Amino acid sequence: MTKKLYRSRSDKKIAGICGGLEDYTGLDATLWRIIFLLVALPGGISIFVYFIAWWLIPLEPTNS
Repeated sequence: MTKKLYRSRSDKKIAGICGGLEDYTGLDATLWRIIFLLVALPGGISIFVYFIAWWLIPLEPTNS
């Protein structure tokens, strides 16, 4: 079974991108948030990447 990248429903501050990256890669969501913040400070490109990811990555399916 292949892993799929989803936005997290449970571990989210804004859109669940970092929580989804945590599930996909195994790195802590807080580390992903710090990475996005550090990349956003110099040029702001990660802000656009975050919004594009928000638009492209589907929300995690519910377990019903």
